[in-house]
Amino acid sequence: MPYEHENDASLEEETNRVMLLGVGLLAALVLAFPLYRLWEPSAREEARELNLASLEEQGSDLFQLNCSSCHGLNGEGGIGPALNSVGFLQASSDEQTELLISVGVPGSQMSAYSLDYGGPLTSEQIRSLAIFIRSWEEDAPDVPDWRNPQGG
Repeated sequence: MPYEHENDASLEEETNRVMLLGVGLLAALVLAFPLYRLWEPSAREEARELNLASLEEQGSDLFQLNCSSCHGLNGEGGIGPALNSVGFLQASSDEQTELLISVGVPGSQMSAYSLDYGGPLTSEQIRSLAIFIRSWEEDAPDVPDWRNPQGG
């Protein structure tokens, strides 16, 4: 014999109200998702640009402390080659620049700067240096003899 119960009108009404609220919330989420998809890429790009600007600023400070004595205050060269030259910036990718900073250049005064190779800098600091060096690319002068140190 099946269980028989009375219908409770107030319970039925409350259940319908909660279900209607749930459907309304679901509809709001369905409508909000496309709007978020339109907004989110620009927010992500803005965050990326802010991050790159911050890394470039950090790279500038690190360059002045660690690199300018050999490569010049603005990367124009000195004991070491010119880094702000069109030749260097076109010849070296960001990854190559990071590698040169990390492991140094054998047979030269350029020692390794990565913690992994006995240097003082983290991989994030090395990345910020490479980003700072790359920032010269837009206004870089053409220095045909960029490889040869000016002071050596």
